[in-house]
Amino acid sequence: MLSWKKCHGPGMARLLGFCWLVLIFWRGSQACPTSCTCSTTRIWCSNPSPGIMAFPRLEPNSPDPENITEIYIAKQPRLVSITEDDLEGYVGLKNLTVVESGLRTVALQAFLKNPNLQYINFTKNKLTSLSRKHFRHLFLTELTVVGNPLKCSCDILWIKTFQETKSNSETQDLYCTNENNQKIALKDLKIPNCVVPSANLITPNFTVEEGKSITLFCNTSGHPAPDVSWEVGNLVSKHMNETSKASASLKITNISSDDSGKQISCVAENIVGEAQDTVNLTVHFAPTITFLESPTSDHHWCIPFTVKGNPKPTLQWFYQGAILNESKYICTKIHVTNHTEYHGCLQLDNPTHMNNGVYTLMAKNEYGKDEKWVQAHFMGRPGIDDGTDPNYDIDLYGGYDYETTPNDIGETTNKSNPITSTDVSNKDNEDSITVYVVVGIAALVCTGLVIMLIILKFGRHSKFGMKGFVLFHKIPLDG
Repeated sequence: MLSWKKCHGPGMARLLGFCWLVLIFWRGSQACPTSCTCSTTRIWCSNPSPGIMAFPRLEPNSPDPENITEIYIAKQPRLVSITEDDLEGYVGLKNLTVVESGLRTVALQAFLKNPNLQYINFTKNKLTSLSRKHFRHLFLTELTVVGNPLKCSCDILWIKTFQETKSNSETQDLYCTNENNQKIALKDLKIPNCVVPSANLITPNFTVEEGKSITLFCNTSGHPAPDVSWEVGNLVSKHMNETSKASASLKITNISSDDSGKQISCVAENIVGEAQDTVNLTVHFAPTITFLESPTSDHHWCIPFTVKGNPKPTLQWFYQGAILNESKYICTKIHVTNHTEYHGCLQLDNPTHMNNGVYTLMAKNEYGKDEKWVQAHFMGRPGIDDGTDPNYDIDLYGGYDYETTPNDIGETTNKSNPITSTDVSNKDNEDSITVYVVVGIAALVCTGLVIMLIILKFGRHSKFGMKGFVLFHKIPLDG
């Protein structure tokens, strides 16, 4: 028993843990390409013998390739290209280094599946050209190409622009070779008929009414003549475009209100660089109340609602068919604004049974209006019901010809006619006055009765009162 404990104590646990680590590294080394070292996040290939001829790929029993964030390759003269498929599995790749190797070509789509790639080092390879199309979708913070036999052409002018626009990094001492085999510093390179493109959006109006159509025009320039394209994101409305080397048009038909605020860009691109012009599409449409629910209680009572509309609609509440004038006790609160959508509530402070009834919300702008109603029940009538069976005259809602007092959705209150939380109609005011009058009269009657009782009680014991009683009995019966 003692020997078993010795074998299965802390020492055995450490031994098992070590064995597991050895097994993990052994399996990793079996999955890693020859001449490379691999971990769960990194691939390192720096042994020139026997070296690698193709870009390293992990075997099926290796750690998930999407976890690899760095690949370092050095002194691999037989590695001459990066193909479209070489990096497709490394979707989490951030840093790529290929230095002092035989790299000559990089496929245009080589980094298409690596959106997180930020750092690239191609120092001392055999690259003669490098197109910006390789990297146009990436947010590169560093690109190093020192020591490559670059040829002077439009194809590499973008590297000069990239280096000039970079911040917080050292300037690379880059050179290229011209047709006369002369070495020229890239910073001094000037090539005729090699111009960065420009793009300019032209349209009569970027604001359109829902259901209408609009056509956008884009003029471009640059040399070589740039390719023109449109970036419309997730545009809902039907659209079609026509493009050429100098101009382009985009026609949007039956425009949806869901596209209000969407960005539309015209992009001009050539081998020297890229330019774009962007506009925001504004769609005007009539209001729609997309959500209206029964009151909920939190810190205050709230009748929640959501309204869509552009331009910004005005809001008006009605209570039992009559205009509800807002105050600090009953007011509209807008909590969230999402471009043309407004989320809020009608807030009520301490409502009573006198606030029960039908509440109607009307949203209105110059293109139309919408209205919805909801039945609210805050508490039962004192002494009559306990609030469990709210039966209200919903017919009160029908047949009203509303006279609206606009309340802009941007304002949370309308103080034109302040009221309390229990004073929401003329009828309620009259009921309150009647109650006060009855209570006052009852108080006066009670006070009078008390005074009379006090006079009778103390007046009976006065001497004047007793004498009067004796004299009354001494009067002869015969007169």
